[in-house]
Amino acid sequence: MLGFISARQAGLDDPLRLRRAESTRRVLSLELNKDRDVERIHGSGINTLDIEPVEGRYMLSGGSDGVIVLYDLENLSRKPNYTCKALCSVGRSHPDAHKFSVETVQWYPHDTGMFTSSSFDKTLKIWDTNTLQPADVFQFEGTVYSHHMSPVATKHCLIAGHRQEVLAVSWSPRHEYVLATASADSKVKLWDVRRASGCLTTLDQHNGEKSKASSEAVNTAHNGRVNGLCYTSDGLHLLTVGTDDRMRLWNSSTGENTLVNYGKVSNESRKGLKFTVSCGCSPEFAFVPCKSTIAVYTIFSGELITMLRGHYNTVDCCVFQPNFQELYSGSKDCNILAWIPALREPVPDDVSKKSLRRQHLNPAYEDAWSSSDDED
Repeated sequence: MLGFISARQAGLDDPLRLRRAESTRRVLSLELNKDRDVERIHGSGINTLDIEPVEGRYMLSGGSDGVIVLYDLENLSRKPNYTCKALCSVGRSHPDAHKFSVETVQWYPHDTGMFTSSSFDKTLKIWDTNTLQPADVFQFEGTVYSHHMSPVATKHCLIAGHRQEVLAVSWSPRHEYVLATASADSKVKLWDVRRASGCLTTLDQHNGEKSKASSEAVNTAHNGRVNGLCYTSDGLHLLTVGTDDRMRLWNSSTGENTLVNYGKVSNESRKGLKFTVSCGCSPEFAFVPCKSTIAVYTIFSGELITMLRGHYNTVDCCVFQPNFQELYSGSKDCNILAWIPALREPVPDDVSKKSLRRQHLNPAYEDAWSSSDDED
C-alpha cells in the first residue's frame, strides 16, 4: 500500500487506483466485528435492510413482525466497543404499522426526510421520517413482494411495485426510465416505462441458442423462481438469483447472458432474496445470503472468495455501506450483524515498500490493480 501512496504523492499514479486498491483490500478482510453491535429490536426475522445514500449513516430494517426500525450507525461515543442504537421504530402498537411482514424498506434516494415500506398486508406506505407518520398509503389487491425507487431519476418520482408473483424489482442506476423485474415464472424482464408496450426484452439464459434446436419454452432467465436481482453500481450489468440454485450475470444493454459460472448458489427462499454488490472495488464483489451464511463472489470471474459465518439461522438480506466498505446482514435469528474490515497488522519499520505492498496484496488480484485497469 505504501507503494500506491508514494506513487500518488509523486504524481505518477491516479488517485482512483489507490482508492480502489484500499477498498478492495477492505472488502477482502471483512469479518464479524466483535466490538460493534446493532441494537436488537425485532422479535422475529429481519427481511430487509437499507442504508440511506446521502450520508451513509442511517439504516432501516423491516421484519416479519411488521416492525420497522431506524438505526444510527455512527459511533457517537467514540469508544472502541459500541452499539448502533435504534433511534425510533414503527412498532406493533403504532396505529399505522403494517399488519403483516414488511418485505422491503427503502430510503428516499435524495434525503433522509422520507422512506418507503411495503408489506404482505398489500400496502405500500410513504413515511415522514421526522413524525413517523405515513404521508401516503397505496392499497393493492395482491401481495406486494418488492418495491424500488430510482436512485438517478430527475424527471419522475415513480415507485415500482409489483403484485402476485413478481418477486423483485430494481430501477437501473444508469437509465432513469429502465426497470428490471424478476418473477416466479422464471422470467426476468427489462422495461422502459415511457413506452406503451413497456417490455424492452425478456432475458434468455440460452442467448437464443436453445430455441433453434428445441421446442421447449425459451426466454427464461432461470429454471425456477427468480427471486432476486441487483444491478452493478455502474448499471452496465445485472445479477439475478433463482431457486434453481444459480446466479447469472447479464449485460444490461444487450440482454446477453455473460455465462459467468458461480457454481451452486444455494437459494431456498420462497419470497424475495435481498442481496447486494460492492462499489468502488477492483474487482467488484457480490454478497449473497446462503442459508445461515453470506457468500462473497467476484462478479466477473465467478470465484467464491469466502463465506461469512455468524448468524444462527437463515440470512434473508444484506446491504453494503460503500463509504467504509462495511456490510450489514439480517436474519431469521432476529439479529443484524456488522461485518467490518479487519485492522491492518503493524509492520516493522525495516520492511521495504516493495515487500509491504506484496504483504497486503491478495495474489489472486494482482492483475486487477495493474495499469490496464485505469478507467474513465
